[in-house]
Amino acid sequence: MREYLHFIDGRTVAPGGGAFMVRENPATRTAVASWPAGTAEDVDAAVAAAAAAFADGRWSGLPASRRSEVLRAVSDYLKNNVDALARIESEETGKTFAQASEEIPWAGDIWDYAAGQARAIHGDLHSNLGDDKLALVLKEPAGPVALITPWNYPLVVLSQKLPFALAAGCTVVVKPSEMTSGTTLEIARILKEAGLPDGVFNVVTGTGDPVGQRLAEHPDIRVVSFTGSTATGKKIAAAAAGNMKKVIVELGGKNPFIVFDDANLDAAVDNAIKGFVYNSGAECCSGSRVYVQEGVLQAFTAALCAKLGTVKVGDPFAAETTMGAIISDAHFAKVTGFIEQARSEGRILFGGNSLSGLPGYFIEPTVVADLPASSSVIRDEIFGPVVALLPFKTTADAIAAANATEYGLASSVWTSNLDTATEVGRAVRSGIVWVNTFLDVASEIPIGGIRQSGYGRENGRYAIEEFTVLKTMVIQNSKSVGRYLPL
Repeated sequence: MREYLHFIDGRTVAPGGGAFMVRENPATRTAVASWPAGTAEDVDAAVAAAAAAFADGRWSGLPASRRSEVLRAVSDYLKNNVDALARIESEETGKTFAQASEEIPWAGDIWDYAAGQARAIHGDLHSNLGDDKLALVLKEPAGPVALITPWNYPLVVLSQKLPFALAAGCTVVVKPSEMTSGTTLEIARILKEAGLPDGVFNVVTGTGDPVGQRLAEHPDIRVVSFTGSTATGKKIAAAAAGNMKKVIVELGGKNPFIVFDDANLDAAVDNAIKGFVYNSGAECCSGSRVYVQEGVLQAFTAALCAKLGTVKVGDPFAAETTMGAIISDAHFAKVTGFIEQARSEGRILFGGNSLSGLPGYFIEPTVVADLPASSSVIRDEIFGPVVALLPFKTTADAIAAANATEYGLASSVWTSNLDTATEVGRAVRSGIVWVNTFLDVASEIPIGGIRQSGYGRENGRYAIEEFTVLKTMVIQNSKSVGRYLPL
């Protein structure tokens, strides 16, 4: 079993309260790792280290080229040590080893992109204020920041935040999910080996209360970036409001996947399956509402159920496995509860069963239909391998149905008609719209939501901006006669 401690000020540190948490592999229910159950005092120590490191400029004062070198060294490590890190991810999350093995280089690519952004970010110069005056707009690191990450993509989501914060020159305290802290603690070691100065990166493990709560409300933290449920995101924002820190939240989604009758049905079916089978459905952008135009509904449904029959659920380390385990017993109960509700309100077209013959928490991919519009199966985020199949007649119907949600994270449109793609893509209210593709997230493009799905952006050139503040400097030639009244 892997045993970890907090990482504070460049060294491993035992928890102040002396308590540890043991993580079981959800696919086998055997213990695989332990880490500290952090306290508010542990958070205070980590924030103090980050604040001291920021104050003396040991990181923010370096040339951007040096910061870039450190980030690129992490990228290289991730790309060259896939198996060991993928094993940690698979054992702690229950996802397949094959999927985890794809995620490690994916994370590495984000670090590589952020390394370039460290050197690309710059301010502005205003030289049109008169011959005797210049104004500079500086982009400066925001200060010590807190990152609170979820269990579904431990390393990838961390990588959508951390390298951009470091690229900007910030110092960082991270609270990873209490269920999947391993790779975050491995990143602490990797960063130290890459030459990151002590105190710049700190990790405190534990639960949302007290660790996450204390980070969100801590007066020395200037930005908090959180990925998780909308309910928890609201608590984070409320805790942060007391000292006016900036908040970035990437929250839940109930995302529409819209298939028109002129779509490539084979591709649409394959991507619909990817949309709720990948990562056992624990995906903020999961296409959990599949709207199919009536003319192709029967053909789409038949193809969907036929292909789902080839999905193999089971041992995450078996080569033939397509879908792994559910993260925990509590989440297993939540997902199966939604399935039973769907069974009572509508029809189960495929799946609907838990796999009791396996040692961990496994559920068949499940397709439901004929649900009333008021059903929480259609309205609420399930975060599991469950999809609702819903018919529509016209483009206007599809747009209205897609927007009938409090969320606004992602959408997908399937059509061979450019006019339809443009019309629906512009009308659907979400932070990202995919056309004839799905879960397609290159490091260069920003991701994030609107409405109850949050605000702020990760990835792309906008991500580093989230961790900066603007300072305007006006320089007057001292030989000129000053004017005391506004122009």
